[in-house]
Amino acid sequence: MEIERKLLEILACPECKGNIHLNEDENGLICDKCKLMYEIRDGIPVMLINEAIHINQQSTIEP
Repeated sequence: MEIERKLLEILACPECKGNIHLNEDENGLICDKCKLMYEIRDGIPVMLINEAIHINQQSTIEP
């Protein structure tokens, strides 16, 4: 299930309130500032900081 593009326009990182974007696989939302990925489950972004996945600059998760 694909996330709606309009929803992406209004979502922000819950940690820093910065911009987020879809990763390449379109299964997560990335905050470049915080280096966090918020998973998308069944078309719904899980925007909980304690469930976010920490990513590093070498990760294949980043776009």
